[in-house]
Amino acid sequence: MQSDSQINRPTITTNEVVRPTLVEVDLSRLADNYRAIQEKVAPALMMPVLKANAYGHGLVDVGHLMESLGADYIGVAVLEEGILLREQGIQTPILVLGGIFGNQVPFFLKYDLTITASSIEKLWQIEEISEQLDLKAKVHLKIDTGMERIGVHYYNAEELLEASVTCKHLDVEGIFSHFANSDAADLRHARLQIERFEEVLSFYEKHDLQPPRMRHMANSGAILQLPEANYDIVRPGLVLYGVYPSPESSRTIDVSPALSWKSRVVYFKVIKPGHPVGYGSTWETDHFVRAVTIPVGYGDGYFRAMSHKAQVVIRGKRYPVVGRISMDQIVVNIEWDSAYNDDEVLLIGEMDDESVTAEDLAEWAGTIPYEILTNINTRVPRVYVRS
Repeated sequence: MQSDSQINRPTITTNEVVRPTLVEVDLSRLADNYRAIQEKVAPALMMPVLKANAYGHGLVDVGHLMESLGADYIGVAVLEEGILLREQGIQTPILVLGGIFGNQVPFFLKYDLTITASSIEKLWQIEEISEQLDLKAKVHLKIDTGMERIGVHYYNAEELLEASVTCKHLDVEGIFSHFANSDAADLRHARLQIERFEEVLSFYEKHDLQPPRMRHMANSGAILQLPEANYDIVRPGLVLYGVYPSPESSRTIDVSPALSWKSRVVYFKVIKPGHPVGYGSTWETDHFVRAVTIPVGYGDGYFRAMSHKAQVVIRGKRYPVVGRISMDQIVVNIEWDSAYNDDEVLLIGEMDDESVTAEDLAEWAGTIPYEILTNINTRVPRVYVRS
């Protein structure tokens, strides 16, 4: 009997084994979107937001692209995202936009990450730890002008600003807020937020002080609709990836989706009448149909809520997904058309004259494009191309 060490096993590398279900990211389109936004907002600087795995596009690869394009800053949501970018060689300044805990401050300092100070207590905490470590922390002050998440309320902000100018171990280089409704057709609340932010900023003029060199507020919706909110630097998120933040927002910048989600036919069958498909037997045909199985499911982020609604493109034609979406597989009814094993299946993207968009999936799932893109699981490989 042979031992394990005697068995001749083939050597398998990651490059040779790629799931038929994958995400393809077009770096050329992403770069074009970046430049289009940059041209629109100039002379404001650019802080592309790469949180949530760069909206599903791949944090590290998109980070390297943004650095190569000369991004002035990178925005992320959590400390770990910033650390990963640093460990992968990204040297561009990085702002962690989310709330922090005191025991995280040494890591911000170690990895040269900029901290969001969202209250006077957190400001003093950052100052104290920076003094203990004999280091200087880069800080942006967060002002809540109408979002009610983190940040000091605009009507209580003066105490935070007063404290910030006395901190000797902080470089308070920024002050910012965030819009709740900048992608809406009705921009009254967004403009009220701008007024509140301006009210806070007036503190510096009243006290004959230089304001922080980076005032920022504009997210994707504001970049498209509220040029008065550009200030010193803007934070493009969803629009950077070629998807508009809502059906109501103006299309004042021409961008294209950079992400395609693809799979391949793994099985072909003929289904007889009266033979239901999938868990719960929720769909059956009253006539013979051809059907194909695709290796993707809610375990990949292809939401179960899209069952009986979703459509895919095969050979340039849309077909419905039938039966309940499983964790790892879906079934597609092609009626009496032809499809073959290994045929490409488009889940998001363009093929010939047909397309499926992130907005389509959002409508079928009863959600928003943000959730569709950020929920494409990391077990789905990302492949990078330049068109």
